[in-house]
Amino acid sequence: MIKKLLRCVGEYKTPSLLAPACVAMEVVLEVLIPLMMAHLLDYGIDAGNMTVILRTGAVLTAACMCSLFFGVQSGRYAARASAGFARNLRRAMFYNVQDFSFSNIDKFSAASLVTRLTTDVSNVQNAYQMIIRIAVRAPLMLVFSLIMTFTIHARLALIFLLVVPLLAVGLYIIMTHAHPIFERVFHTYDRLNNVVQENLRGIRVVKSYVREEHEKEKFEEVSGSIYRDFVKAEQLLAFNSPLMQTAVYTCMLLISWLGARFIVAGDLSTGELTSLITYTMQILSSLMMLSMIFVMVTMARASAKRAVEVLDEVSDLQSPTDAAREVADGSIVFEHVNFSYAGDEKRLCLKDVSLRIESGQTIGILGGTGSAKSSLVQLIPRLYDATTGSVQVGGLDVRRYDLETLRNQVAMVLQKNVLFSGTIKENLRWGAADASDEELIHACRLACADEFIEKFPQGYDTMIEEGGSNVSGGQKQRLCIARALLKKPKILILDDSTSAVDTHTDAQIRRAFREEIPETTKIIIAQRVSSVQEADQIFVMDGGSVAAAGTHEELLRSSPIYREVYESQTHKEEPPCADQTDRQKGGDTDEQE
Repeated sequence: MIKKLLRCVGEYKTPSLLAPACVAMEVVLEVLIPLMMAHLLDYGIDAGNMTVILRTGAVLTAACMCSLFFGVQSGRYAARASAGFARNLRRAMFYNVQDFSFSNIDKFSAASLVTRLTTDVSNVQNAYQMIIRIAVRAPLMLVFSLIMTFTIHARLALIFLLVVPLLAVGLYIIMTHAHPIFERVFHTYDRLNNVVQENLRGIRVVKSYVREEHEKEKFEEVSGSIYRDFVKAEQLLAFNSPLMQTAVYTCMLLISWLGARFIVAGDLSTGELTSLITYTMQILSSLMMLSMIFVMVTMARASAKRAVEVLDEVSDLQSPTDAAREVADGSIVFEHVNFSYAGDEKRLCLKDVSLRIESGQTIGILGGTGSAKSSLVQLIPRLYDATTGSVQVGGLDVRRYDLETLRNQVAMVLQKNVLFSGTIKENLRWGAADASDEELIHACRLACADEFIEKFPQGYDTMIEEGGSNVSGGQKQRLCIARALLKKPKILILDDSTSAVDTHTDAQIRRAFREEIPETTKIIIAQRVSSVQEADQIFVMDGGSVAAAGTHEELLRSSPIYREVYESQTHKEEPPCADQTDRQKGGDTDEQE
């Protein structure tokens, strides 16, 4: 784990080394200062020697100034090194997450990844800064001060040999009991983030169902759990302070009492006793610092473990070493494909699916909720791998392609349409970063998006708010279709992506596809028969299997499922609902995610 984290130090090795070097110089000077003070008292003030006073005073002033300089420099280097280390760690984690497959992301959950990239990295950053500065200062100060006390008076220094082991045992007991609590707390943070994110994403639903009180209860439950765990941990750590104070005052009393007896006996000078008291404070303050380090490291250890878990995670979808870097055409073949999200052959989502799609065909996929329509098409760009069987694109198994090459030739418009903060142009150029304005306008014309974009005052420079909340559901779908078209893919997949547009606009989009991109294989998943009835081939999904395949006319004769759906949509006795009426009039829906 430590090796993995240290790789993130990267270009900040120099300040990471300079910080402890400056600390070491600072400690050396601070340890020498009490010795010079003792010399000043014994040979200057007590002896009334002004020359010694001035000379030693000048040296003391210089030592103090140098100690201050090295202290400031160590702080600067430590801050720079820790901030840079945190940046590199966060970047390494984020870059690794970008390579995750959907199953890897499902393993951690989005809320957990956010916590690891923020709270956990901050804890590790604080611990790193403390390690390269205070964790160097405290042991050096402890060792050097002990050496100096033994040099001045060995018998008095034995007091520390009795106190230090007792403190070490006490700190060990405290830390071993606190660490498991901190580990539990950070897992609870994941739950808290999940509750907050879920609430914010679904705030419209929460308000429309008047569920604010329920959401508050959920938040209070998780927040209360974090509070109780932190209180328990802090109660344990609170024993640290009285333990340290007891040690400090015990040592001070013993040294003062025994030191006075040694002065009377002539075995110790006043200056030496003063320096011993100063070294006592240095030794015990060093122990206090060490206890603080233990507290921070205890917290950071759990966070570091969680950060390294993200760094160690390897995507279960990898490009082969001899990967193919060209997709010949848009033909697709499924051969006895079984698929399970859990990788368990006993819990299959797709069951023995075999189908063949020629390049340039328009394919319709119809089926009820839970029939695995979306799961089927997600295997084509290799967002998931088939559990058994094979999926071929352009005559090659998708597992033989370079992932970037394959996905560049397969454009998907998913059920959950996502737009990002930025202008319409910036969102469209996700499909082609170097697309010209003319290409953007042409793609939007094909997707029937130009008609509403031109009505905006800023046109294509209109800002899209977070999540596309300032455009309707139908407008969002058409922008996503235009974005996909800009990729100029060999395969275009529309996963129920015209559900929020009216039937007239739906027909216009399909006609544009036929006329403008005849060589692109088009796969349309839809709930409306009218969206797929002109397709070259229609697959009817039921229970994770292909229940029937054929043209519209063939399926009306041979497939009871298809015929039932068709008749239910074309021979309704009850009046259409409001949103269907709007669509028939050619109006766009206002549904938003």
